[in-house]
Parts: sequence; structure tokens; C-alpha cells
Amino acid sequence: MVGSRAELAAVTGTTRERPAAGRLGSLARGGAANLVGALVAAVANLLLVVVITRNFPAVFAGTFFAVTSVFLLAAVIAKLGTQTGLVYFLSRARALGQLDRMRAIIAVGTTPVAVVSVICAVTLFAFAPAIASVAVQSHQAEFTTLLRSLAPFLPAAALTDTLLAATRGFGSMAATVRIEKILRSVLQLLLVLLVAAYATGPSLGLAWAAPYLVAAGAAAWAARSAVRSARSRAAGPADAGTEEALIPATAAPDGGTVRGFWTFTWPRTVSSLAQFALQRLDVLMVAALRGPAEAAVYTAATRFLVVGQLGAQAISSAAQPQLGEALARDDRALANSLYRTATAWLMLLSWPIYLLSAAFAPLLLGIFGEGYSSGAVVVVVLALAMLVATGCGMVDMLLTMGGRTSWNLVNTLLALAVNVGLNLLLIPSLGILGAAVAWAAAILVNNLLPLAQIGLVLRLHPFDRSTGRAALLAVACFGLVPGALLLVPVPVPMALTASAAVGVPLYAALCWASRDVLGLAELRGALARRGRRPTSAARAAG
Repeated sequence: MVGSRAELAAVTGTTRERPAAGRLGSLARGGAANLVGALVAAVANLLLVVVITRNFPAVFAGTFFAVTSVFLLAAVIAKLGTQTGLVYFLSRARALGQLDRMRAIIAVGTTPVAVVSVICAVTLFAFAPAIASVAVQSHQAEFTTLLRSLAPFLPAAALTDTLLAATRGFGSMAATVRIEKILRSVLQLLLVLLVAAYATGPSLGLAWAAPYLVAAGAAAWAARSAVRSARSRAAGPADAGTEEALIPATAAPDGGTVRGFWTFTWPRTVSSLAQFALQRLDVLMVAALRGPAEAAVYTAATRFLVVGQLGAQAISSAAQPQLGEALARDDRALANSLYRTATAWLMLLSWPIYLLSAAFAPLLLGIFGEGYSSGAVVVVVLALAMLVATGCGMVDMLLTMGGRTSWNLVNTLLALAVNVGLNLLLIPSLGILGAAVAWAAAILVNNLLPLAQIGLVLRLHPFDRSTGRAALLAVACFGLVPGALLLVPVPVPMALTASAAVGVPLYAALCWASRDVLGLAELRGALARRGRRPTSAARAAG
């Protein structure tokens, strides 16, 4: 595998050998912890949709999903793209020893979010009827009531993500995993379950949004703790009295910090909005053009895509600060090693989900209730597109970490234009199939174009033995095995059970046999240590 000790030594000399191993181990620790959180979040989010679709009429469920899409879209606007900026500048400050800038960077990133999120919340509440008239064909009164119940929680949602991004900038995934992936997701599911069992539909909005308040408080505490921890480590036992000088408690942003942060971040502000629109706008367009009931089916059909994405987000979030530091030092060999290893892990995690979802889509959609199996074609189209996307790796994040935020913006806007144009063209005649085709086309544009750009400009690409092996193993175990079983005249549930019974142990055995090529030794070690705090040496490496 590119990135092994021998190959890195050949490319970069023996002095690179130890840092490369340390960075790969740090990626594994962050990725392993995030995988645990991603698994919890994936199950909780899937069950959340199941609870809603099985306990409320499809029309109400579709209306609710449209409302949450509007809420989350407003939260993205309020966050101003600062998550990437915070990770980028804090990880650079750590890499370059500029510890005195950390408080200023956090202040620059969080203060505007607090102000803009309040403005967005007031706007949602005041203009809820007007938004409802555009977003849904019917049940506009329910849409308005639900949106107004969510609006007061918008600042908490925006600040949660922003503050957790700051903790990732300090090189730790722990707060994100515990607060966003586990605490908020599980609490949200439990409250929605209570509403489904004992309350009425209008209470659903409060149950869904209230966990953001808890998460925001926990995120603020985690960010404060991260700053204190950085000060303590920087000062050291012998210099405890000087830690205030290293990171002054009253450090305020100067003009250069503000200007540099927002020059980098403003394209990401628009890009993050466009990126989110790629993921959620189709739900709103289906609701507006075909009605809330079809929007409910479409949302349910895309849940398996989201489950696959959570695994990808787990690895990407862990890799982001590592790649940021490598690119800050212009260490392309290390960046390529991290990129290829992370992409192989993305494929190992995501491809089985997409392949099984495509093969057994009608059966799997039955868990959402009667009538939802009609979304099977959506699952197939999007699963195939996501195989390509995950094979490209974290292309948009690499462009951003490489300082090409404006390129990322252009790519995302182009993909959004493709998505919206095809949605307007195809949804009226094809319904949810048209929305799926539009999203698949946008996914391909948003991954293949930046893949070419990072190859030409940053001289990075994800293709090597590790990614090739990951693709081969996933297709063999979860493509060929289910395909062969579906050709046998047996009930589909039996075919799914047999596919899992054969594919999972075979996949595990083949992955372990290829552990050196896939870089799984580091990931296995990180999983074994996830319950313990990292040693000082590990923290220094990360």
C-alpha cells in the first residue's frame, strides 16, 4: 500500500517514516472513535424515520420532513461555513506552533454565527406561512405550525456544529462523537418515540429540536475544555505559570486574523449552503411539485444512502485535521498516503451498504410501512452513484484543505445547477425517480470534477493497491454473492439472510488477509484502544 513504511521511506526518506506512521495511527484513532459514533447515529437516524413513517400518515410525515429540511437549510446558512474554517486555521496554528492565535480564531468563527442564527430563527418564525405556501402543495397550516415550533432552536443547532468544529481543530474527535453522533441522535430518537406513543403530531417538532439545546451546552463546555487542555499541554508541568502567555485568556482577534479567516471561509459559506441544498433541496422540490406523500417515500428511500454517508463522514472528519497539517507543511507524500488509506476505509465501510441496498431495495423499504417499497428505484440509482463518489474519496475536503475553497464553490454550484435543472425537468413527469436521477447526476459532477482538479493541481489521487483491493473485496462479497442468490428461486428475505450469512464473514476474512494492503492494522489497534485516553506520545503524533 502506498503509505507503508517502506514506500514512504523510498519517497520521502527515512525521516518521514515515523511521522507517517504517527499520522496514520492518529487518523485510525480518530476514525475508529468516529466510526462508533457514526454507527450509533446511523441506527438512530434510520429508526427515527421508521418511527415517523410507521406512526404518522404519509402526508404528515412528508410535511415534517420538508419542515426539517427548511430548518437544517437555515442552520447551514447561519453557520456561515465556519466549521471548515475553524478546523483549517486551528489545525494550522497547532502545526505551526501559533498557540497564541487559537482563542482569536474561535472568537472570529463563533461570534457571527451566534448573531446570524438569531436573525435566521426570527425570519423562519415570521415568514413561516410564506415559506409553507412555496414548500408544499397542501397541509400548509401544519407546515407553518411545525416550522414555528422548530425556529427557536435554530441558534442552538448552528452553534453546536460550530463549537464542535473548534474541538476538531484541536485534533480530537471525542466531543463530536459523544455529543453530535451519540447524545443528540439518541435523545432525538427517544423523544420522538415518546411523542409517537403518547402525544400528537404538532409535538413532534419540539421532540425533534429540543436535543439541540442539550447538545449546544455540551459543545460549549467541550470547546472551553479543549482550549484549557491546549494551554496546559503547551505550558508543560515546568511552565504552568506561563500558560496564560502562551494562549492568553483575553486573546482578541486582530484585523489580520479576521481578514484571513473570512477570506478563506466566505467561499465555503456559499459552498456549504450549496452542498446542503444538494442533499435536501430535492425533498422540498418533490413536496412542492408532487406533494408531501411522495416526499415521505423519497425521504425514506434515501435513508440507506445517508447511512452509508455517515461512515464516510466518520473517516472524513478524522482525516480533515491530519490532511490540513500535512498540506500546511506541503508534505504531499504524507497527504497522499492519508488520502489513499482513508479512501480505502471509506470504500470498505460504504460499498457493502450501497451494494446490499441496491440488491434488496424493495424488501428493505418495507420497514418504513405500507407503500414505501415504491421507492426502490430511488435506492438503486443513488446507490450506484455513491459507489463512484466514495471511490473518489474526500475530494471536496482536500480542495478546501489545499486552500482552493473558491474551486470547491464553483464545483458545488455547478452540481447544484445540474440538480435543480434536472429536478425541474424530471420530477413533474417521473416523480421520485426524476429526483433520484437529478441527485445522481449532481453527485457525479461534484466528485469527478474535483477529483481531476486535485490530481492536476495538488498532485493527489486515491488510486492504489489499497483502494483497488477494497473495491474488489466489496463487489465480490456484496455484489456477486447477493446477485447469485437472487438468481436462485428462493424467497427474497431468505436471499438477504443468506447474503449476509455468507458475505459478512467472507468479507471480514478477506479484509483481514489483506490488512497490510488496506492499512487495517492501525485501525484495529485504534478500535482496541478507543475506551482509553491516548498516551502523550499518541497525542503528540496527532
